[in-house]
Amino acid sequence: MPAINWKKTAIVVCDILVAAYLLLAITAFNKPGAKETHCTEVKINIEKSEVEGFLNVGEIKRILSQEHAYPLSQPMEAISSRKIEECLQKSPFVEKAECHKTQSGHVCISIKQRTPVVRVMPDNGESYYIDSQGNFMPENRYVTDLLIATGTISRKYAQSRLTTVAKTIMQDDFWKNQIVQINVLSNGTIELVPRVGDHIIYLGSPTMIEQKLERTRKFYLYGLNKAGWNKYSYINVEFSNQIICKKRKNH
Repeated sequence: MPAINWKKTAIVVCDILVAAYLLLAITAFNKPGAKETHCTEVKINIEKSEVEGFLNVGEIKRILSQEHAYPLSQPMEAISSRKIEECLQKSPFVEKAECHKTQSGHVCISIKQRTPVVRVMPDNGESYYIDSQGNFMPENRYVTDLLIATGTISRKYAQSRLTTVAKTIMQDDFWKNQIVQINVLSNGTIELVPRVGDHIIYLGSPTMIEQKLERTRKFYLYGLNKAGWNKYSYINVEFSNQIICKKRKNH
């Protein structure tokens, strides 16, 4: 059995170890570790909403900065995508937030915002918004062209009744442009104030809204277009198969 050349074996092992070290060193220098990589750009994408002005990039930056979670220039390893999402979803104007990091040092944030359907300004002095899901949204500093609801409105009524009426109006292009105000009377019935025409539309109870609006649309087409838009001061479509109108005194 031949004797082992320990000196030669030791040299071979040393060569292998040195080669492995050099390979790791080159890889490490050419590819910075996560600790050495910092966030160089924050990309914020806000899904477009029918109502503009509630959220913008500046507002998202403000929210995150207030929570010490804005990632720009921070080490990528220290940035928590989950924390960013949780911070943003605390906002009453954010429906969903998603965040992910890239190897190139970017943090990408996608926002889906809540869509308000009506601004509620009841007799008790409150002022807030209701979104399409019936959630409350606080009054915002931005001015928006939005349907307004006034009158005797409790928060329970706003969620259970008013939201449905407002959604029905806002989902129809004609009525969305025609109706500017919903007024709730003390007995819970509803009046509508149109943009065109000097009259009030009385819907009665907040039920069968689509049918009542369709009757009103037909009356607009076949009645007011011939009689004149200012002939009547009050149009009552509360009951099925009939429309009751009150003429102006000068007509």
